[in-house]
Amino acid sequence: MALLLKRLLWPVRPLAPLGRPVGRRAASVGADAGAAVRVRFAPSPTGFLHLGGLRTALYNYIFAKKHQGSFILRLEDTDQTRLVPGAAENIEAMLEWAGIPPDESPRRGGPVGPYQQSQRLELYAQATKALLESGAAYPCFCSPQRLELLKKEALRNRQTPRYDNRCRNLTQKQVAQKLAKDPKPAIRFRLEGEAPAFQDLVYGWNRHEVASVEGDPEPKPSPEGGTAFGLWCWVYLGSSAHLYCEN
Repeated sequence: MALLLKRLLWPVRPLAPLGRPVGRRAASVGADAGAAVRVRFAPSPTGFLHLGGLRTALYNYIFAKKHQGSFILRLEDTDQTRLVPGAAENIEAMLEWAGIPPDESPRRGGPVGPYQQSQRLELYAQATKALLESGAAYPCFCSPQRLELLKKEALRNRQTPRYDNRCRNLTQKQVAQKLAKDPKPAIRFRLEGEAPAFQDLVYGWNRHEVASVEGDPEPKPSPEGGTAFGLWCWVYLGSSAHLYCEN
């Protein structure tokens, strides 16, 4: 592993300005030019580290070290019902054993901790409130049964399952009435207009038209209810970050 890291990290070159448009309309595709590279590996401690996860961590580590950045371990321990005792400690120990220790982690600490999702609930509640107040998100009161019916109907017609945005245009009065009966609705992002393109370092330029294909998305809710897991993933570093995902 040590020999592999040396060969991949040498020579060290300055990071190219990933945020620069190159001929297409682009979203922010990473950290701004000149900003510090911060990458994160975010496994769930519902089991022990597997080979695919270790590979993803390795890619993150190599990218961070090549550009004098930070490799961050953050644990996705939102599903408290599936936690495996000792898994969190084992994941960090395995990274250290493999020679790719994180710069910031639950064990090591860091400037934007804590590094466990379950310990950051107040931050996520604030982010959710800000999204709702700005209109970038809205409460959804559709029952799981209704959503399942929409899914089955779409599949029966050989279509991609799509939310019909039923709760998108509820009035404030209607929302208040529904909140009195259901104080913990799901939160959906209010998507507007054409999805911007983004540059993936492996696949090149991409654009995912989530709004037109799937409707306003509802991030997976946590088992405890309230703030959504899909929102939690992004409120954590306090600065721009490059992302490597397992595929």
